[in-house]
Amino acid sequence: MEKDIENLYKKHKTWIKIVKSFGCNNSIAEDLVQEMYIKIIIKIKDGLDIKYNKDEINYYYIFRTLNSLYIDLKRKKKNIHIEGLENIKNKSDSPDFEGKYEEIKKELEKMYWYDKKVFEIINSGESIASLSRKSRIPYYSLYNTYIKVKIKLKKLL
Repeated sequence: MEKDIENLYKKHKTWIKIVKSFGCNNSIAEDLVQEMYIKIIIKIKDGLDIKYNKDEINYYYIFRTLNSLYIDLKRKKKNIHIEGLENIKNKSDSPDFEGKYEEIKKELEKMYWYDKKVFEIINSGESIASLSRKSRIPYYSLYNTYIKVKIKLKKLL
C-alpha cells in the first residue's frame, strides 16, 4: 500500500500538468491534486488496486478522478471565493478573545436581572419550552428576552 502511494506521488508534476490542461492556475491545480491524493489513499485503504502491472499506475483512473474533481469545482464555482495569500491577515491581528469575553461578562452584569437570568438558563442548555413549562412564563416572552440579550451581546463582537 505504501509503495502505491509513493509511486503515485512520484508523478506529482504529471498530475499538476493534467489539471493545468483543464484550464486551472497553479494554486487550484495543487489543491485538486491534494484532494485527489486524499481520495485515492482512502480508496487504497479500502482495497482499490491502482496498478496495471506490478508498479505501473493506472493513469486513466487518476485522470478520471482529477477530471471529476475539476467538474465538481466548476459546478460549485459560484460559491467559491479564492483568497490570495497576500490578502490573509497576519496571525498577530487575531482578535483578543479574553478581552471580548470580559466585555460580554460586564454587559451581562449591567443588564436587568430577569434578562440576565433568562439568557444564562437558556444558554446553559435548557430549552425555552421546558423553561416556560417550569416557570409558567409564556414561551414567546422567554424567547423574545433571550433573542434581545443575544443581539445585544453579538453587537459587542
